[in-house]
Amino acid sequence: MNGQRMRRRLISAALLLPLAFLATACGGDSAAQTSTGDGTDGKGSLTLDVGDQKGGSEAVLRAAGELDDLDYKIKWSTFSSGPPLLEAVNAKAVDIGGVGNTPPVFAAGAGSRITVVAAWHGTSKGDAILVPNGSKLTKPEQLKGKSVAVAQGSSAHYQLVASLKKAGLALGDIEPKYLQPADALAAFTSGKVDAWAVWDPYTSQVLHADQGRVLTTGDGVTNGLTFQVAAPDALRDEKKAAAVEDYLERLRRAQDWVFEHPEEWAKVWAEDTGLPYEVALASVKRTNASRVAVAVDEPLVRSEQEIADTFAELKLIPRTVDFSRYVDDRFNSDLPPSTSAPRVRKES
Repeated sequence: MNGQRMRRRLISAALLLPLAFLATACGGDSAAQTSTGDGTDGKGSLTLDVGDQKGGSEAVLRAAGELDDLDYKIKWSTFSSGPPLLEAVNAKAVDIGGVGNTPPVFAAGAGSRITVVAAWHGTSKGDAILVPNGSKLTKPEQLKGKSVAVAQGSSAHYQLVASLKKAGLALGDIEPKYLQPADALAAFTSGKVDAWAVWDPYTSQVLHADQGRVLTTGDGVTNGLTFQVAAPDALRDEKKAAAVEDYLERLRRAQDWVFEHPEEWAKVWAEDTGLPYEVALASVKRTNASRVAVAVDEPLVRSEQEIADTFAELKLIPRTVDFSRYVDDRFNSDLPPSTSAPRVRKES
């Protein structure tokens, strides 16, 4: 027993490093570290400043061969989570960047100048509420009075609220512990919290290490959307807007490549983030490969408005938000509606 406990502690310690530095598109730590000027691709006189996260847009575009023939430059800046990336968009330090479904709501609530210009719809199976293997909890209704770790302002935060609502509970019925993933993992594995609301690849990482099990997921509860968000000034610049359009088309093709090459992408993603290959592959198959490019449309706005209204009612954002003011549908082209089903890859 002592040997098994020691093994689990060693696994936890080994996981903390990649968890601490892995970029979290859905994360909510506005004080997170940022690295600017990481590199430049392409040629020409126009530069598109792109905000990214570790293992994000740059990695997938490079892996898919979509950075080989750029006739404009892309200057990459790496952020450790969505909120500081959107702060950079608001400050005009970045022209465009990718985040999850909740950071734009908090940015809009803060009055930031941001515009959602593209969206992808995937499953929310990787967005989970985890409990330790030895937990007696078997359904979300039993979370009443329990402590749950979650990153404030993250997609997991909304997934927790929505899952509780579905179970007939409110956020006030539990004891939320607002912790970023690395701290949450430590609290979860040491038994200091009863559950952990989190997203992939953290979900896959915990399951792979046999440190917990899924109590419930966000599948069918949250909207499964991820976004590219641009600075309004960049969109008003005709040449930059043309570069944004080209950049979005490349991202869409790269996501198609991920769907067709999950193992190859998992290898690249693992190398870029420090995740074990098995964890990266599990996360890709569970969540990442399912994403399909969709239109920025009225159902999308309504879905995000629901998130905004929820956090406003909880007084976790300082004002009510009209999310329709924060979208631009000019790059929709002939994309399917935002409610289109995520892709399902048949295993051979």
